[in-house]
Amino acid sequence: MDPMYKIGEALIGDGPELAHIDLLIGDKFGPVGQAFANGLSNLSVGHTPLTSVIRPNLLTKPATLIIPKVTVGDLEDASKIFGPAQTAVARAVADAVEDGYIPKDIVEDIVINVSVFIDPSAKDYRKIYQYNYGATKLAIRRAMAGYPSIDKVLAEKDRGTHPIMGFRVQKLWAPPYLQVALDVDSKEAVEKILSELPDKERVLVEAGTPLVKKFGVGIVEYIRELRPSAFIIADLKTLDVGRVEVKMAADSTADAVAISGLGTIESIVKAIHETQKQGIYAILDMMNVSDFENKLSKLPKDLKPDIVLLHRNVDFETLMKEKGKDAGDMTEWGNIKKIKEIIDGGLVAVAGGVTPERVEEALEKGADIIIAGRYIIGSRDVRRSAQDFLAHFDPDPDNMRLAMDEDEQVELD
Repeated sequence: MDPMYKIGEALIGDGPELAHIDLLIGDKFGPVGQAFANGLSNLSVGHTPLTSVIRPNLLTKPATLIIPKVTVGDLEDASKIFGPAQTAVARAVADAVEDGYIPKDIVEDIVINVSVFIDPSAKDYRKIYQYNYGATKLAIRRAMAGYPSIDKVLAEKDRGTHPIMGFRVQKLWAPPYLQVALDVDSKEAVEKILSELPDKERVLVEAGTPLVKKFGVGIVEYIRELRPSAFIIADLKTLDVGRVEVKMAADSTADAVAISGLGTIESIVKAIHETQKQGIYAILDMMNVSDFENKLSKLPKDLKPDIVLLHRNVDFETLMKEKGKDAGDMTEWGNIKKIKEIIDGGLVAVAGGVTPERVEEALEKGADIIIAGRYIIGSRDVRRSAQDFLAHFDPDPDNMRLAMDEDEQVELD
């Protein structure tokens, strides 16, 4: 029989009394048991582990070691550990046995190591007890059940928000999206547009090429100050030395970088490789690329762009209008499905004179991102113009999701 080695985690409560539990459950004579023995014998100042007791002279079973995560600075800090936290953990362990999470016939063969977080500013002993009891019992239940499954992790990885981090890192996991191109040349214009633009997850913000050329990639940080949780694209149209430019954009907190499809395969590959290294999205802008399917096919399988942008040339469109001619459909919308096959399920964005009236057509042909510039940023009513597009979109992902729905599902018979 393989030795037991279980890992559990849980966070319950709020305020300074919030409880965060990490724990290991395993055999006495395995690595968890060794850690248990080391913890009792190798004492460190401020983080002295202690056994968990129901009350003085009554050890809980399985034997459980409490390891403080925060330095115990004085007697007041120590009393929170030796009082409500110690009792909470001990009773949670015993109740986990009584409730059947841990089989009674193995309690003498295993040990539990529990790391507890007690904020030095916590004052309410009742909450310290209650939160640590609940978190410990939940962590044990999760450990013994193998929670979470990998399917749960993959389903939640782009949806969750860590309460302590204070902001959400957005991923493009539920298209379609509206990308608003800030093709302006002043910070005042950026501030005005963002103050009126709906603050929605479906709205992506692009630092347009004119804006980046005037202020540098640091303009991304300025946009981030105005809209901290936004997905921000730096439209660099990188042609060469892509690694340098991508890193500059990533250092400025850009979520994605636009690379020009006119670059050589070598330049494109290096730029995409750097986006992967930096953990941001690579957008390959196919403006003026004559045979982009062929070019995409030449890229290594593991270095395809995350997003392919089918882009109508604005100057060409303007020239055609001046001549009274139709610029035609230069976006090649009919090729979207073929492109998605080449980039193995990546996203496709369309740009260049797209109006709200054409959104449904673009979405039906497979577009994931609709990019709008002049229609929105040139409008007297930015919010209304953006809503003209958003009216064709579903609500934000998880807009109706309850706050606790990300936890374990309750199974009914």
